[in-house]
Amino acid sequence: MELSVDTLAMLWSQLVWPLIRLLFFISVGLLVANVLESLNWTAKVARIARPLIVWGRFSERVGAAFVMALISGVAANTMLAEAYDRGEIDRKELILANLFNSLPTYFLHLPTMIFITLPLIKGAAFIYVGITFVAALLRTLTIVAVGRWLLNPTHASTALTPPAAKPTNWQDVGRKAWRRFKKRIRKITLFTVPIYIVIFIMNRMAFFAWLEEQVAGYLSFLPWLSPQAIGIIVLQMAAELTAGLAAAGALLQDNVLSHREIIIALLIGNILSSPLRAVRHQLPYYAGIFKPKLAVALIVYNQLFRVVSLALAAAIYIVVTAA
Repeated sequence: MELSVDTLAMLWSQLVWPLIRLLFFISVGLLVANVLESLNWTAKVARIARPLIVWGRFSERVGAAFVMALISGVAANTMLAEAYDRGEIDRKELILANLFNSLPTYFLHLPTMIFITLPLIKGAAFIYVGITFVAALLRTLTIVAVGRWLLNPTHASTALTPPAAKPTNWQDVGRKAWRRFKKRIRKITLFTVPIYIVIFIMNRMAFFAWLEEQVAGYLSFLPWLSPQAIGIIVLQMAAELTAGLAAAGALLQDNVLSHREIIIALLIGNILSSPLRAVRHQLPYYAGIFKPKLAVALIVYNQLFRVVSLALAAAIYIVVTAA
């Protein structure tokens, strides 16, 4: 069976090129993490987040990953995976550390969120972004408290230990980082590529669209939402955040919905759509960085924690503005 030019162009634009780009960013993150490890800079990097790290009884590897998450989530997760594989952190600390990185990861995407929401929903954007920020801050502070309760107190005393002796020169650093990179990238590619292809096929078969429609069909359990607000939620689930924002902006412009109704609809859409979006976008590279079973567990923990924090922040907003 011959493939048409249109089919080949579609496969390139929707499968091959996105997969190449994903592997490129994973490779960059992996190299950055390995160079930092080879230079023994993790302790220095961790000092930036010292108060949170020490109070939460995390190790220096977690502190370095927390700071790295401000630049690259892939690099941060790679650092955690490397530390876990070498036995420097256990499974409990790995899970907490991955959840702990929600705040720097939020800041990483904050400029994009602001530039998308502000032109479309104007003043409501500040409230919506503020609520999502409060939820991210709540997640991080909660994990710090849980870490202080669950982790070994000796972590706090060793979290910022002086770095070991540095390699003699950059050639040694390069060799050490490259050796680690080659070993890790093979495993990442082995898991990432087939999982990415499976997710692509599921998308082409409209599985996620069907699943989102099924979820959207049960929105009647929120009878206080207007049909227009439900439309925003459905668009946000069926497409992306931008689709919901565009609809919200149009309804806001025509004075069909108030700022409060727009914000509530967007928050509910965010809560309902994020788990499926995480499977589509996070699972391929998570399964490459971590072992597949652990990758699924981390995504589940992340999404449950994110949904609960967003629901709590949204509930507080609804109650406060109900009067």
